[in-house]
Amino acid sequence: MATPTSSPESERPAGPLSAEFLATVSHGPGVYQMLGRTRVLYVGKARDLRKRLSQYAHFSGPPHAKTAVMLSHVQRVETILTTTEKEALILEASLIKQHRPRYNVILRDDKNYPLIKVTTREEWPRVVVTRRRLRDGNRYFGPYASSTAMRATLQLLYAQFPLRRCKTVRERSRPCLNFQMGRCLAPCAGRVDAADYQRMVRDVLLILEGRTDQVVGELTAKMEQAAEALRFEQAAVYRDQIRALARTTEHQAIVADHHLDQDVFGIHRQDASVGIALLFVRGGMITGAQTFFLPEPLGEDDSLLSQTILQYYSTERQPPRELLLPFALEDAEPIGERLAELREGPVALLAPQRGKRMQLMQMAAANAAQIFSERAKKEQSWATLAAALQARLRLERQPEVIECVDISNLQGKQAVGSLVSFVHGDKAAGRYRHYRIRSQDTPDDYAMMGEVLARRLEKGLERDDLPDLLLLDGGKGQLQVAMAALARFDLGGRIDLVAIAKEKAEEGEKLFRPGRKNPVLLPAHSPVLLYLMRIRDEAHRFGITFHRRLRGREQLQSRLDAIEGIGPKRKQQLLRTLGSLRRVAEADLDTLAAVPGIGPELARQIHTSLHGDDHGTG
Repeated sequence: MATPTSSPESERPAGPLSAEFLATVSHGPGVYQMLGRTRVLYVGKARDLRKRLSQYAHFSGPPHAKTAVMLSHVQRVETILTTTEKEALILEASLIKQHRPRYNVILRDDKNYPLIKVTTREEWPRVVVTRRRLRDGNRYFGPYASSTAMRATLQLLYAQFPLRRCKTVRERSRPCLNFQMGRCLAPCAGRVDAADYQRMVRDVLLILEGRTDQVVGELTAKMEQAAEALRFEQAAVYRDQIRALARTTEHQAIVADHHLDQDVFGIHRQDASVGIALLFVRGGMITGAQTFFLPEPLGEDDSLLSQTILQYYSTERQPPRELLLPFALEDAEPIGERLAELREGPVALLAPQRGKRMQLMQMAAANAAQIFSERAKKEQSWATLAAALQARLRLERQPEVIECVDISNLQGKQAVGSLVSFVHGDKAAGRYRHYRIRSQDTPDDYAMMGEVLARRLEKGLERDDLPDLLLLDGGKGQLQVAMAALARFDLGGRIDLVAIAKEKAEEGEKLFRPGRKNPVLLPAHSPVLLYLMRIRDEAHRFGITFHRRLRGREQLQSRLDAIEGIGPKRKQQLLRTLGSLRRVAEADLDTLAAVPGIGPELARQIHTSLHGDDHGTG
């Protein structure tokens, strides 16, 4: 790749896309970056860089168009040449992820949905849940956008096909409690034949592949054979398995007569905004869906869909064998090559026009259109609730951004402040913050609250990022602390304050406002009160979770220090190799023994110290 070419301010009197600059741009493939004063505004790719940038230079749309607005902020342009179009695609996706430019498609929901993993590489495979798809030779199924559907599948598998649950298999003289409860076949104690165990693993794989009919047929034959041989208890086991399979699969939507894995994309444009829906089809059945809303994105539908695909898939979220698209992509060939690399196998990009695949496309398009009607309902609901909040609490302004502060500590130890944020009625997890209390090691909630508020307000002033309403978990005392903090930063008129407290168990929630002697009392079923309680409870949950993590980390650290033979150097080696105290605690004997300087004997001491003797529990 070549060094970026830029257009210095002094050399481009006609602007960053002047004829002089364009004359220096290559006709080859590559990536271009539109830069403002302090940040990257837009990243794009092109088969012919000069041709693409010339289109921007001669843009003649209305001045309020998003492209025109973006170009008005561009200070300079940088280009990076690549050898192939596929390299340009990969580099574009990488730069978008790194800089998160304002005018690019940014997928806000980048979480990985859970997968079901069958550890087929192990001698005695087991079924586990994971969010990472590794290239380890094991079998992965999903993703499951619906946790309810995944739990139903796991419940069936655990109940009817009792494969082992424990992480490691060690020889035991007697099986653990799971065997006695019928939840494990106890391979550790030699209670199951390897061939029978593998047949059960095969049935589990067939069910996860969607081939339930085949499993039911085989179980039915086994049930009839057992009944003929007068083995009625075994026949009843087969009967229960058949019934459980029927109950679990009766609500699954079979949309194809094949067993392929497919992702189906639908796109819908309304005014300047775009909705994208993604259906997950696994083994011919829809297992879930995901949607993205893009407010006023820059680019045509082809470009938007290409960016979405390249951002969505990664080494941890690999594409399936087929992607069904509403139209053929201009960059289909390099995108297909990139997806094949991620999957380590062929990936077909199809734009079907008829048949079952077209029916799936219509379903995805309907889901994309549904995004807008759901958003409209949600916005109307929030507008009603925001107006009620302002009226019932006599706020200065409608609270579009609400933040809540909570303090968690144990007699002043491991004290933390938690801050949660709700924007337009919804959680804004990206704005959540934890604060380690610096100034107090004794239980003084008021001082701790004051410290957290001061740090939040100071940072908010720097970034011009302040909430409309601060909600405090507490009563009049916390309210006074918050009023003092606002006065210190001269913010008394810019942020509304509300404190929420339940002072006596038999009394309901009380809301306290500055300048009001008596609390505001709302009915227990009031939407305003229920919403504020939801925010307060979320702050409490967020703070308690972090506080427990800190306490657990401290306790684990102490237990490591107490192990004979574990000094500072070996402890550091464990952390450096495994990454964290949590991973040290989760590691099995072989993993611990593989750490340099540990060995089998010390690994056994560490494992026993952290887990105790678990021979009787499994």
